[in-house]
Amino acid sequence: MIAALSPEQLVTTLAACPPDDPGRPALRERAITAWLPLARNLARRYRRRGENPDDLTQVAIAGLIESVDRFEPARGTEFASYAIPTVLGEIKRHFRDRCWAVRVPRRQQELWLMILSTNDALTQDLARSPRLPDIASRLQVSEDDVRQGLLSAHAYRAISLSPPTDRCRDFEFGEALAACDRGYELVELRMALRDSLDRLGERDRFVLHLRFDENLTQRQIGVRLGTSQMQVSRLLSGALGRLRHFMLEAD
Repeated sequence: MIAALSPEQLVTTLAACPPDDPGRPALRERAITAWLPLARNLARRYRRRGENPDDLTQVAIAGLIESVDRFEPARGTEFASYAIPTVLGEIKRHFRDRCWAVRVPRRQQELWLMILSTNDALTQDLARSPRLPDIASRLQVSEDDVRQGLLSAHAYRAISLSPPTDRCRDFEFGEALAACDRGYELVELRMALRDSLDRLGERDRFVLHLRFDENLTQRQIGVRLGTSQMQVSRLLSGALGRLRHFMLEAD
């Protein structure tokens, strides 16, 4: 019996079916299935707006299910006339609440969606890309309002810093942006090093000067100091150990 009913008759019969009727779940599922093409067609209207088509379809189906469950034939309205605004409302709410990377005023969000729809319609009507005055005239808003709506589109999608750039697949976009300057950290290290060197004894500073400023080998330092290479090694190890200790204290 259910299979012989038209889609409109299915939702009308469901609305009259008592909540505790054992046949209600099957009738409800049949009604939803019968009207799925409507939901999918409405979702396809928004397929070129940057959102995943499958996600839009799911949102549209959720709006359809709500329409099926809340439809009241007694109001004298056909189901399609009731379901279409409900489904479109769910889709627009999805764009407004879930798809904007940065929150902008609701009026600008809705204006941006209207601009998208109007742009598509005017492109067909004018056989060219519509200009700003064309869109403003069709929407009956000022050109400044259209500009604001277009600017709000920049908040719709955030650019990921992880994807590689077009020039080099191994170079990510985020690496081209500002980052912490290593020079600032080096300045702090040099200041800490200078203070730590001042705390060393004169012999330690002199040995480190010969090794790192004059770039002498341990053998050459030994000749300069009149001592063995092994003794120079001990002197350097001791001086570096004390310098490291002072540097850690500075942190």
